[in-house]
Parts: sequence; structure tokens; C-alpha cells
Amino acid sequence: MEHKNYNAIHKSVRKKDSMQLLLGKPVYTDDITGPALVVKLLRSPHANAIVEEIHTEIAKKIPGVVDIYTWEDVPKTRFAIAGQTYPEPSPYDRLIIDRHVRFVGDVVAIIAAEDEKAACKAMKLVKVKYNVLEPVLDFHKAKDNPVLVHPEDDWYPPVDVGGDAKRNVIAHELSGDGDVDAVISDCEVSFSHAYHMRAFNQAMMETFRTYTCLDRYGRLHVISSTQIVFHVRRILSRALGIPKSKIRVEKPRIGGGFGAKQTAVSEVYPAFVTMQTGRPAKLIFTRYESQIAGSPRHEMEVTVRLGADRDGHIRGLDLYTLSNTGAYGEHGPTTVGLSGHKSIPLYTGGLEAFRFGYDVVYTNTMAAGAYRGYGATQGIFALESSVNELAESLGIDPTQIREKNMLREGMKMPAYYGEIANACALDRCMARCRELFGWEEKYPVREMGDGKVRTAGVAMAMQGSCISNVDVGSATVKLADDGTFNLIIGAADMGTGCDTILAQMVAECMDCSVDDVAVFGADTDASPYDSGSYASSTTYVTGKAVELACEELKKKLCAIAAGMLGCEPEETVFEDGCVRKINTDERVTLAQISVKDQVANDIAAVATASHSSPVSPPPYMVGMVEIELDRYTGEVKILDYVAVVDCGIAINPALARIQAEGGIVQGIGHTLFENITYDENGKPVESNFMQYKIPTRLDMGHLRVEFENSYEPTGPFGAKSIGEIVINTPAPAIAHAIYRATGVWHRELPITPEKILMSMPEDDFR
Repeated sequence: MEHKNYNAIHKSVRKKDSMQLLLGKPVYTDDITGPALVVKLLRSPHANAIVEEIHTEIAKKIPGVVDIYTWEDVPKTRFAIAGQTYPEPSPYDRLIIDRHVRFVGDVVAIIAAEDEKAACKAMKLVKVKYNVLEPVLDFHKAKDNPVLVHPEDDWYPPVDVGGDAKRNVIAHELSGDGDVDAVISDCEVSFSHAYHMRAFNQAMMETFRTYTCLDRYGRLHVISSTQIVFHVRRILSRALGIPKSKIRVEKPRIGGGFGAKQTAVSEVYPAFVTMQTGRPAKLIFTRYESQIAGSPRHEMEVTVRLGADRDGHIRGLDLYTLSNTGAYGEHGPTTVGLSGHKSIPLYTGGLEAFRFGYDVVYTNTMAAGAYRGYGATQGIFALESSVNELAESLGIDPTQIREKNMLREGMKMPAYYGEIANACALDRCMARCRELFGWEEKYPVREMGDGKVRTAGVAMAMQGSCISNVDVGSATVKLADDGTFNLIIGAADMGTGCDTILAQMVAECMDCSVDDVAVFGADTDASPYDSGSYASSTTYVTGKAVELACEELKKKLCAIAAGMLGCEPEETVFEDGCVRKINTDERVTLAQISVKDQVANDIAAVATASHSSPVSPPPYMVGMVEIELDRYTGEVKILDYVAVVDCGIAINPALARIQAEGGIVQGIGHTLFENITYDENGKPVESNFMQYKIPTRLDMGHLRVEFENSYEPTGPFGAKSIGEIVINTPAPAIAHAIYRATGVWHRELPITPEKILMSMPEDDFR
């Protein structure tokens, strides 16, 4: 039943940690951890090589060096560092240090020293002799290449996803509905294009970092900037060969993650040092290391074959995605599915048939991972660009062609696991975005003089709200000594505001102030199990667990109060933050119940609930952009970006708006500036922020975000997700606007001024 009397939710409550962050209080990993051994990693200069000899004797003599570890010193059990629910779809293909190094930046040695100066000096004195092998750098040539990235015999896939390391393939699938070839051949208009999206770095402000020590019981205690405390515990258990019960993982404040910290990039190295030395250890990635050995977005090429009638009715879609997982397979099998399953359903309205296939391949480049949008970003860039190309070729307004074909509420989505769009305001998002943006005025091409031209582009998107039938969210809510509440969670607030949003839900359920809810998490020793903060799932899945825990707690509070009121629990009701005896004015307050909770009481005033959803209701979004393009220089300026989002009921509209604005800016960066490229030897070129350009406030133009509410019956208080979908519309919308300004379609990102200038017809320079 729809909840309408909002008290604490659907309000823009200030984030709980806002003042600590604003005032620069010590809240991050490096702030709150004490003295420790400095851990540094010696990295390979070669993309593909075997370590034949490694000499550490001289380096170990440097004053302050505690020890240096090589491939000979580490366990030989392969593992994966993807933060995914067990059994992981990602193959076990890593060692802590492998003799076979597979990309420029792969770890060759771990150096532990008393200070950074000694560690850095020792790093220069480690002598390594490599047998340099031919690398596979082009992912188009990786499949069935005679050069194998993983020739080892102990390569192990916990889940069969169609991988074969002897073919450089880690995942393959083909699915569909209907005879797509027959349908497209019967269409009046059909075409096929390939769209290439390069890898992009998350570029979060806080780099990867981990502190480890042994606690007073001899257990491994890990404090890390991570989105996935429970997955980190499992990963370390396998990698180090110690029981999970001997490991505790907690996260403090996180200085940004965007998915990068859904991968255990840094944790295993200081953990290994601590287990070897018994001493605290700390590893802090430099910006250089985060750029060349992080966990960037998967490079993908998505080929779209589209069939339609001349009136714009889209009848058939055929997508094939080739994904580059890099040197290791984390997240490779899972990201790729979203490129089709989160794009094709947008056009369910009149679709007669579809097919979706993919291959994920190894190359000798930096291993890819999770990044906001998680494969949907690549697929939506491709499909939305194709629909814009269709509209322009037919002379149909691209907003109208979408209105003709778009998914609407109540429709079944065959390309989205057969789910029903129970809450879908996509049509209203389009109508409101047209109005707010002024589409009729901005869509036409307008010459501004001096080579400058203005025009607009459009795109729509969908995402998901969790990994259905897999991931689990949990929450513990307990009554504190003074009648306030403690909320204990395993989800990680990485700047998204989930601590605040989940506290708002407790306040709504328990009829109290948000200030009366103290939030703790995430800590594997104290928090209930939670898969972690990823897949846009925290508000939707963990939020529902909060709602369920509060309902259970209310029953327990009524039972305690019944004893105080001299009646049965069934004769009480929880209302207005009190428990009242039905048909009377007798009542007890939460503060009174909290006192009774501590005296001659056998009913615990605490409740824990877990939740896993069988469905993943999509949020939806429409984005429109106005650009000014300089035909003399190729420069693109974003003038205006309007987005209208359907995330169900926004629990905290201000935080939802911030999420949308941040995602749009990241999408602008992907489209116009950001890029990861390699030289002929496989060395990354953009190794710092001088080369790797991210957008600033001057690059984003005027941003406007509004919400069109729908009510999702399976979500807490009608909510769906917001975190990822917001990054998905800028690329196709901006590419569309650039076509309108130049007459040239750009099907590869980023679209730099050089590419625009070189692709323009010579007549434009006369």
C-alpha cells in the first residue's frame, strides 16, 4: 500500500557526516589508523613477461627495510578480487604475486619498510631479469590468439559463464526472443554500426588504501576504503589461506569509489605483510598507481543492427558486445550483460524480436572492473546513438520516435529477464524534459557566427535497482538506552549518503527524528551480512531490510510495553513514537521502554532483517543537452543539460539530485575528455591528472535535474535506485548534438576536438 504521510522521508535531510567532512575532521583510512610498516609495490615495466630472476639481497640491506617478498614467498592458490556474491562469476586467475606478469603495472615484489624513504630506495635496488613475451594489446585480436594471457592449468571458473582461457575468452553468451534475422530483413529500413567506448578511470579523490594489523586476539584486522567489507573478508581468506573467522574488515568514510572499490585492489598486499611480520602495515596507492593499476571501466565495442519501418516503428534489434577485461577477469562476465539487458528493453513498445550476444576477452592491459553504469553505459551509448541515427535518417523528431517505441508502465520486458515494468514514468520523463529544456527551440541548428553553431541532442536510459535473486541487504535496528535508535548496517556509504537515507527510513518507521538515529557500519564483526554498496542496491535492497527490521522491532517494543501496561501485546499499538494500550489513553514512551529493557526483561529490544529481491525494477531517465560547437577548432561547450529521472519515490530529493548532477558530469567527461590509451609496448599514457583530463565546474554548463515519481511496490516507501542510471545519457545525447552541428556521426568515445576537426567536410573550412 502506498505510504503517503511522509514524516522523515521524501525530505532533503542534511547528510549525517556533512559537518565532519566540511570541517576536515579525521574520518578517512589514513586519518584514523596509527603507525605502520610502509608497503610499496614493485611493478612490471612489461605487458607480458616471465620473471626469470629476481635479486633482493642488496635492497634488503637498506636501513629500515623489513623484508621484500616475491612470487616465491606467496601462497599458490588462485583467487579473484571482484566484490561479488559467492560463488563469484569471475574466474580465479590471480596470485598475490605471479611469476608471469600480465600488464604494465602488475606486481613483481612487495616491499615492507619502516618508512617511505627506505621503501622507495629499496624498490630501485631490486634487480629483475625478465623473459619478455609478445603481448596481446588489441582486444579485437584477442579471441583465439596464439598468445595466451592465462596459459596456466590452474585457471578456475567457479561458475560456468562460457569462458575458455585457452581461447583468451572468459565469458560468452547468446540470447534472444523471436526470429530477429527474419524481422530485420522484412523491415523497410535497416543498418548496422559499431560503437566503441574506451576504458575510463573512476578518478575518485581518495586513492586505493588499506591498513592491516593483528588485533589482541591475533586476528587479522583490516581497515580499508572499500565498498565491500564482507567480500573483502572472503577474498583475503582464500588468498592468504586463513579462515574467514580470523579476519575482521571495516571501512571508515570513503573518499569516493564509483565502483572502483567494489574490487579488492589494495587489500591483499598489506594483509600479507602483516601475516608475515605480525606488525601493522599500510599501503596507500599513489595517483600514478591508481591510474595504471586500478580498476577502470571495461573497454567495449557494441555492434547494433537495427530494423524499422519508415514511420519510425522499431521492429528488430540485434546487439553484439565485445568486452576487454584486461589482464584479469574481475567483473568481466557480469558487466557485459548490462550492455544489452539494460538497453534493449527501452524499446519494448513495438519490438518484435531481439538478439543479444557477447564475448569477454583477456588482453595484456590493466584489468578492468566496476564503474558506475557497469556495462549499461556502453550499451546505451550504442543503442541510443543508433536510434538517433534512425530518427535523423528518416527526418523524424528523435523525441517522437522514442515516444512511438518506448517502454511504458505495465509492459513485460523480454530482454530484461521477463520482468514487468510495474513503475515506469519514462513517458512522463520525456514530456517533462522536452518542456523544461525547451526542445522545440533548441533542437534546430542555429548559426551563431564566427564558426560557432548551437544545437541539441537527446537520449534516454534505464538501469536496475539490485542484482535480483543474488545480493542480500541487511540491517539491525535497536532501541538505545535513552529511547533513541541505533542502526547497524553492512552497506558502505561512499559519499552517496546511504547512512542518512537509511536513517530517514528508520525515523519514518519509528516516528522519530533522523537525529535520533545513530548509524554504524560497515564492520564484518558487528554488521549484519550485506553484499555491499554496488549495483545501485543500497536504497532499494538494504532499505527494504531496514523497513522489515523496524516492523519486527515494533512488535518487540509492544511486547515489552504490554508487560508495563498489564495487558497482552495484541492489545497495544505503536504510534507517534509511543506504545499505547488500545481503547485507552494509557501509553509508555520509548524512553520508558528503554529503561524497562534493562530491568527484569527477557525480550531484546533489537531486530535484524535481511532482504533479497527476486526483481530489479529499473529507474528511467531522459537527458537533453544543448552544445555550442566551434567549427574552426572542434571545441564543444556544454551550455545546458536537463535531466528528468524516475527513481520511484526519492527518499532524499537533495541527495538524489546531487547523485544525478555528479553522474551527468562524469558522463560529460567520458564523452569529451577522458581516455585510457597505451603505447606500442602496452604502457598506459594517461598516468596522472595532467594527461587524464576530468571535467571541472567550467566544463559542465548549466545542469538542471527534476524527478517524475512512480511508486515501486517492491521498494521501501516506493523507492527505486538512482546511483548509476544518471551517468548513461550524456554520451549518446552529446554525440547526437555533435552530429547535428557537423553532419558527422562519432561512434567512438571520447569525441575530442581533434576528432571533430579532422572528420568535418572540407567545405566547412572555406
